[in-house]
Amino acid sequence: MEVLDLLNLHLGPPLSLRLTMAAKHVKPCLLLVLIFSAYVCVSAEPNNRKKSLNIIKQLNRRGPYIGLITVIRTEENAFFATGSFRPDPKYPFVDLSGRRFRIGKVHGKKVIFVRCGVGMVNAAAATQQMLDLFDVEGIIHFGIAGNVNNSMSIGDVTIPSQVAHTGIWDWLNPQGTVDQDDVAQLDIGSYNVPTGSGSNLLGHIGYRKEQFFSKSGEPNIAQSLVWAKTSPQWLQLASNFGELILEQCVNSSLCLPQKPKLVVGLRASTANIFVDNAAYRDFLFQTFHISSVDMESAAVVMTSLSNGFPLIVIRGLSDLAGRQRGENAIKAFGSLAAVNAAKAVLAFIARLPGYAR
Repeated sequence: MEVLDLLNLHLGPPLSLRLTMAAKHVKPCLLLVLIFSAYVCVSAEPNNRKKSLNIIKQLNRRGPYIGLITVIRTEENAFFATGSFRPDPKYPFVDLSGRRFRIGKVHGKKVIFVRCGVGMVNAAAATQQMLDLFDVEGIIHFGIAGNVNNSMSIGDVTIPSQVAHTGIWDWLNPQGTVDQDDVAQLDIGSYNVPTGSGSNLLGHIGYRKEQFFSKSGEPNIAQSLVWAKTSPQWLQLASNFGELILEQCVNSSLCLPQKPKLVVGLRASTANIFVDNAAYRDFLFQTFHISSVDMESAAVVMTSLSNGFPLIVIRGLSDLAGRQRGENAIKAFGSLAAVNAAKAVLAFIARLPGYAR
């Protein structure tokens, strides 16, 4: 069997074909280097995964852990900047499927931290991976969010009691029939300026219910769901924080006009949309009576509940989701919101009973 035939067997036709074409333009010795490098790259990943899974088995013998899931680097940096995370001396992290799972303790309690990445697919994938592979007994999901409630302010921290996925739409044509099972409808034409003038070819949007599969339900039988509720015991625990001192200033020259507060028990919504539009912000508040919007929470909540794990969502409000004049405030106050969310997370972990020290 020739070298390129062997390469085709192990690496597959696409890569083999490219190297075959390259062989016409390079010297034999250089071609062998290319082949060896390609083979090492392809074969290394299975070995790395096997090594990571073996480490996870060892870590699970020391469990259980509390799972911590955040989204972006700003939130990750704010959490680790508190100095409360103590890395595991032997296995401080495990890399798997492109994500780094950090192992350690917070307030003496065992935790596993991961940054999932933006959007519902990333959030659901990271959550399922953590629940499947690690010995965790619950999930704390935290980060920043947009504020759609005029009674709240940038810098506040919200711990919602329920979260809806408001990104499942039926986008109908102007003559389309509204589905009576839709949770809500958005008539785009009603936002024409001047009001009621002409027609809008974008028609209207019907908000659908989520299909929720659960370990406690019948296999392959989905439950229609609008609001996914966070764990009531954990929510009650968060309600007993007392006064939580939150940051008011980014630095000496940039401060919020009022002292931030913690609010427990409101509603939140999630969609793969960054909301920075005042009209849509008001629609969401008036229709769904939510206080915050983000791009991951519903995915984490539904994935955790589907698998039968308790969870809580903690989000710092970073912006006004379009109500502001000028630029979105997330650039100025996103880091402060992340710090305040991290403070609430630490306060919650400190009060969690029953986790091995």
